[in-house]
Amino acid sequence: MRRFVIGCALLAALLALLLIWTPEAADGVRRGLAVCADSVVPSLFPFFVLSAAAAELGLPQRLARPLGPIMSRLFRVPGAGAAALAAGLLGGYPLGAAAAADLCRRGAVSRAEAGRLLGFCNNSGPAFLIGAAGCGVFGSPRAGLALYACHALAALAAGLLLRGGGVCVMSTPPPAPEPSPGAFARAVASAAGSVLGVCGFVTAFSALCAALDATGLLSRAAGELAARSGLELGAARAAAAGFFELGGGISALAGCSCTRGNFALAALLIGWGGLSVHMQTASVLAAEKISAARHLAGRLLSAVFSAVFAALAYGAAF
Repeated sequence: MRRFVIGCALLAALLALLLIWTPEAADGVRRGLAVCADSVVPSLFPFFVLSAAAAELGLPQRLARPLGPIMSRLFRVPGAGAAALAAGLLGGYPLGAAAAADLCRRGAVSRAEAGRLLGFCNNSGPAFLIGAAGCGVFGSPRAGLALYACHALAALAAGLLLRGGGVCVMSTPPPAPEPSPGAFARAVASAAGSVLGVCGFVTAFSALCAALDATGLLSRAAGELAARSGLELGAARAAAAGFFELGGGISALAGCSCTRGNFALAALLIGWGGLSVHMQTASVLAAEKISAARHLAGRLLSAVFSAVFAALAYGAAF
């Protein structure tokens, strides 16, 4: 009952926010749709198709035996989990989480093993980091590559810390399915639905951030953060926006000075992913009833590790 009351109160507040600042929210929707068209769909859709096609062809089950010893020793998950890790590192949010949920649905990993995968397999992809962050913010693909390396290392470090203890009881994956003529068609249909869901979250949070900005709350939060942390105002504004939505936070960094602190801030935002990514992840996990607790812990650890690694790699990135 308490959750119901809190949910209703939040919905009423959001409705009032959108009704009072409707033009600003509409502008946010337009910006969100532009981001989806310019970066989200081009960078995610091909990888969603490839991931779904790999699952249809039984690649995770075929990886289970050769990669089992490595994945179980390092992360306490079956070898099939390597498919989710690869999907997350190559495709971007929330492809790693979707791949982990799909492995659980197909019986390649247990629900507990899928939960452990969430601590390190859901990550930002190279297309976004090199294109939007590296070239778009810092004017250098080399900076984007450095951010990607820091992000990948941070994810692996988080996975090592979150693997848990005790005896690792490995699930036995089912036999790999035989390839069928409709596998590619099913992969494309699945990818289209997944990327549409991602675009919905990106657009919704873009509208929310625009409405919050119109109230002055984001500006006040950014000013307070700048005063307390020593960040320049533009970087503090990017941090406030990036807490909600990664694309908006990274975009807000454009035009800020290329300092070690701002480079580390970009890495921190990328590691955190934004509330939008957390809600996208929760939506893909709901059907399999997989807990998102390790995902939250993994994102927090990844944000800290990414920022530290980026601060250390700043000299080599420029």
